[in-house]
Amino acid sequence: MKTPNLKIAALGILALAGTGAVSACSQSNETAPNASAQAVPAAGESESVEKMIASWPEASRMAAADMIQKYGQPQEVTASMLMWKDNGPWKWTKVSRETIQHDFPMPHPDLLEQAIAYRAPVEKYDDLARYDGSVIVERTKGEMSARCDKEGANFLAINLGNDVATGKKTAEEARTYYAAAIKRFMSTKEMDPYMQKLQFQPSGQGTGDPDSAAM
Repeated sequence: MKTPNLKIAALGILALAGTGAVSACSQSNETAPNASAQAVPAAGESESVEKMIASWPEASRMAAADMIQKYGQPQEVTASMLMWKDNGPWKWTKVSRETIQHDFPMPHPDLLEQAIAYRAPVEKYDDLARYDGSVIVERTKGEMSARCDKEGANFLAINLGNDVATGKKTAEEARTYYAAAIKRFMSTKEMDPYMQKLQFQPSGQGTGDPDSAAM
């Protein structure tokens, strides 16, 4: 599947050295080890990964190359995704072959998903969904992830998701901030602090919520 020129332009615009973007509401992709996953040795096996992703869409190959350059070879490799675990500030990072069209704040493909351990207040789920459909909160697993095409955009999305979850910003304020940060970067190359790293300390263990038995 080819990515339209407009989307590729968006990738170039958002080319933030070592950064990405998020969205919150839709169901997250399955991150459990896949039966077809194969371990990739730390050294000497980069060719096998390159061959695996050679037929992927250009946007997915670009994201994979960025993540390999920053975090090394992925721990899991399948025909449809690459996955890193406990890489940098992330609980996991996944680059998918499949791209998902996302038009906020401008048309681009979602294909890079990154997660942190996080327990969002249940009463804030609707606000998070209104803020960004590519920021995903999972109550049972205790995670919040962002899915975009660049890591800088994911940092921005997660930081604003935390602001919404903690009541620092409304969903509308977060959307306005997100769009303004991207627009400013496009016009001046100035990278907002929210695009550079997490602005809060992610939760440790115990973020999952198994709920309670009803029978």
